[in-house]
Formats: sequence, structure tokens, C-alpha cells
Amino acid sequence: MAAALTGTSIPTIDADKVVGSALNIFYFLAGITAVIFIIIAGYQYTTSNGDSATVAKAKNTILYSVIGIIVIILAFAITNFVIGRVK
Repeated sequence: MAAALTGTSIPTIDADKVVGSALNIFYFLAGITAVIFIIIAGYQYTTSNGDSATVAKAKNTILYSVIGIIVIILAFAITNFVIGRVK
């Protein structure tokens, strides 16, 4: 029985790939969420009918969503750089 198992290897889990994949999925979902918020804020902006409170709210939402996208891109670049250097 032991001879039958000779030459077989136990698959190993590469932690770098698992963490990298999980982070990439998180960044993708966060980016999609930010884009959805930009679309919603654009709709609010166009349907505000000159209401200054709604216009300000929509502009702030767009601004914060764009800042969020920039942060997501930077986090993506930094984590992929670090994970690439660990190997």
C-alpha cells in the first residue's frame, strides 16, 4: 500500500495567490460599487431641478466616489507590488 503512494505529492496552497486573489476580488467589488454610486449621483444631479441641497449632495457623492476609485487603484497597485516582491 505504501508503494502505491510513492511519487504522489500533496498539493500545497500558495498563500500569496490566495491573498492576492481575495484582494483582487475585493478591489473589483469596491470599484463596481463606486461606479454605481457615481451613476446614482449623476441621476440625482440631473433630476435635482435646481435644488441646491440635492445638487450639493450629488456633487459630494461624485467627489467621494472618485476619491474612492483613486484609493482602490492605489491599493491595488501597492498590494500587487508587495505580493510580487514576496516571491
